[in-house]
Amino acid sequence: MTQHSKKILGLCVLALLSFLLYLFFGLGNNWQFSLELRTTKLIAIFIVATCVGYSSVSFQTITNNKILTPSVMGFEAVYLLLQSILVFIFSDQTFKVLNSFQNFGVSILCMIGFSILIYSLIYKKTKNNLYLLVLVGLVFGMVMNSFSSFIQLLIDPNDFFILQGKMFASFNKINREILWYTIIIIIPTITFGFSLNKKLDIISLGKENAISLGIDYNKIVRYILIIIAILVALSTALIGPVGFLGLLTANLSYVLMKTYRHKLLLVASCLISFIVIVIGQFVMEHFLNLKTPLSTIINFIGGIYFMVLILKSKRL
Repeated sequence: MTQHSKKILGLCVLALLSFLLYLFFGLGNNWQFSLELRTTKLIAIFIVATCVGYSSVSFQTITNNKILTPSVMGFEAVYLLLQSILVFIFSDQTFKVLNSFQNFGVSILCMIGFSILIYSLIYKKTKNNLYLLVLVGLVFGMVMNSFSSFIQLLIDPNDFFILQGKMFASFNKINREILWYTIIIIIPTITFGFSLNKKLDIISLGKENAISLGIDYNKIVRYILIIIAILVALSTALIGPVGFLGLLTANLSYVLMKTYRHKLLLVASCLISFIVIVIGQFVMEHFLNLKTPLSTIINFIGGIYFMVLILKSKRL
């Protein structure tokens, strides 16, 4: 057994132990209800961890930058802007006009449309400048966040509570109505994504090297961006924006695995995401009495780590 295989096996064991700890710790008398509730949460956590783990590592590979994450491209901003507009237009009738599945479908289509739009209008017309694509995505994200904030100021305070639950990631408010639809969508998406592992290995060498080695660079980048859009849409619609979680788990997988092979990096990133979320949620529920949302702590730690990475890159 190779060293990398041992590390993956170790992560699998840790993931299994965290799974069992969260599932069976302190069940109490009403254990059937607790098991059902916790199982639903664990399924949602697994889906979110897979989405975050894959999208973060693959995005950093095609941008050749270990600081960037899909959230900087404005994918999550698209979701928040859409939800803000829906609540502003329909107010307390939002759920009657669009049910959870319809809202979920519209969110996915908007994010995929945004990905295709910026790729088609920016990336293909500027000599395939991926850095410009990221910059434009960052600007679009800031503009949409500002517009969302402006709309939120105009929303009736009573209706704002409808939107507030969608603004922050929470595993205590999982959208169960779309949980099984996300499973149906994520299986073929991740399967296709993992089939591109070897091509991602070559793309990590740089654009020129990838093209010289026979990779259809533009085509693969387009596929990866669409996969990322779908995965970010799934996780965001399911629990809300995850912020810096991808930055943390992706870089932890680089430090742990120390390899360029994406079939190892992607699996490690997904497992680390699962372990971090499950252990964090366990601590929040049993020791902190849910006084602080898990997403707040993750974003706080992730923000500090983000600054550390920037300072390191400046020294280099």
